[in-house]
Amino acid sequence: MIIRAQPRARYAVIGNPIAHSRSPGIHAAFAAQTGEAIEYGTMLAPLDGFAASVERFMTEGGAGLNVTLPFKEQACAWVRQRGGAISPRALAAGAVNTLRFDTGEVLGDNTDGAGLVRDLQERHGVELPGARVLLLGAGGAARGAAQALLGCGVVGLLVANRTPARARQLVAELADQRASAIAWSELSGVTAQLVLQATSAALTGGALQLPAAVFAGRPFCYDMTYAPRSTAFLDQARQAGCHRGADGLGMLVEQAAESFLVWRGVRPQTEPVYRSLRAQLDAA
Repeated sequence: MIIRAQPRARYAVIGNPIAHSRSPGIHAAFAAQTGEAIEYGTMLAPLDGFAASVERFMTEGGAGLNVTLPFKEQACAWVRQRGGAISPRALAAGAVNTLRFDTGEVLGDNTDGAGLVRDLQERHGVELPGARVLLLGAGGAARGAAQALLGCGVVGLLVANRTPARARQLVAELADQRASAIAWSELSGVTAQLVLQATSAALTGGALQLPAAVFAGRPFCYDMTYAPRSTAFLDQARQAGCHRGADGLGMLVEQAAESFLVWRGVRPQTEPVYRSLRAQLDAA
């Protein structure tokens, strides 16, 4: 009797740039752990060619995609144009980071907020209900984070962006009286239990021009990006005397697990994968 190998469902992460992505290794670990038959790669899309790249991947039999910078908001618009379904959390964020095609329709979801909350609460022990949060940034990453934080019962969400109009726009779209925009020049007067770095500046390794007073109350400082040693934001927090914080490696793993659940219907264990990645970064 001939036993045929189970065909592997094809997934990938699409972005620009993309070579640095750790998502293939994460999903390979999830597949090995759960026994799911998948293959997962990277896809570099031209900055003006996101839709064409996704359509080609679908035509070639792809089952789903993760979407990373700078395409998350474009992905949301593309799902709408395609007449697909957008999950409530993706709709609220105005950004999509998970696409699924193998159900006969296009589905757009956003797992960033769920991954952030799980990492903050379960891995780092941050108490979100009743907390006052300062959110730095107003792009796609910040949008997903804002909705998830409000859903966890924070009592205040202050949004600051170097382009003030974007912060005001995000707050208007949130339509929640707990959310308000604050000018970058007014950050010295802010008191928060959690300071969340979600700007694009971290991707270039640059430091934000933040007053030391932001860290005066010793908030938990969280950078949604990650680096082999530390990020410029976390370094700045420590120099200001705040030693409570974490980078976004755990969020990366948790949002990937949430995407895996959307695609395969099973949630993998994240802690072994997180520890392995952290060890790799520490050794880099």
